[in-house]
This record gives sequence, C-alpha cells and structure tokens, in this order.
Amino acid sequence: MESDHWTTPTCACWTPCSRTPALSNQALAARVHASPPTCLRRVKRLREAGLIERQVAMLPPDRLAPVLGHGLTAMVEITLDRQGAEAGRLRGRVQRRRRRCSSATASRPGRTSCWWCRLPDMPAYHALVQRLFTQDANVRNVKAFFSVKRAKFEPKTPISSARRS
Repeated sequence: MESDHWTTPTCACWTPCSRTPALSNQALAARVHASPPTCLRRVKRLREAGLIERQVAMLPPDRLAPVLGHGLTAMVEITLDRQGAEAGRLRGRVQRRRRRCSSATASRPGRTSCWWCRLPDMPAYHALVQRLFTQDANVRNVKAFFSVKRAKFEPKTPISSARRS
C-alpha cells in the first residue's frame, strides 16, 4: 500500500480490526463513524496490500490448561556457527516448517535468531533441541528462557499518528 493511501480513515478502520478481527462491517462502521461501504473498501484495500495478513483466535492458556495441560513456553536464542546469507536462508526455511514454534525472528542478518516455542512438556522441548539445534544445523550456542506465567500478550502493531495524513 502506498503511503498516500495510509490515511487517518484507513488507520481508523485498521485499529479496531487489529483488536477484534471478527467485528462485522456494520459494527466497524459504527465504531469509526464511517459508512459501511467506506469501511468495506478500506479493509479490502488493507487485505490486498498485505497489511492484514490473516485473522486468528487467541486461546487463553489458563482456560486450556485443564484440558491440554499447562505446557511449556520457551524463548530460544540461537547463534549460528557460520555466518552468511545462505546459512540464514537455510535457518529461515527450517523455522517456517516447525509447527511447534509460533514465531521466529532474526536479530542480526544470518547470525542470531530467536524462536518462541510452545510445547506440551520438557521431553518435547528436548526432542526439538535434538532435531534442530545440533552441530549439524550450524548452531554454535543455544540459550533458552522458559516462561512461568504469561502476563500479557497482544499481537498488535501500533500505528504512529505521525505517519497518518
């Protein structure tokens, strides 16, 4: 989406959509004080531009715990042994295939990445480490931080008012 399309009305439509993606078009229009066709057009433009990637349901871990168990959440920092674009691309392909890892980010090009992993228990974490973080996978160091309690989680991206026109 070009920056001239990123207007205040478009931001006004995007913000409620990011908080409540199941909001109907009529409810969105009432919330942002615009007509339903205007909101529909703006949301469609955001989707076509790839700014709305997908809509997801947030499952509260405390309510799922009686059914599925508490599980294990780990933030794993991985430092690669060999640097370079090819090693980084290979690591990216591996990250995208791992369904247990909900998020993977690179903090330095081709060198360090952080993975957020949600696993059923410690043996499952151990199996993940054995499969992915070995010397064969070009991994030098692995540092893991385990979550005890999730205090806050909001998958939102704040839009600076300075960028709005």
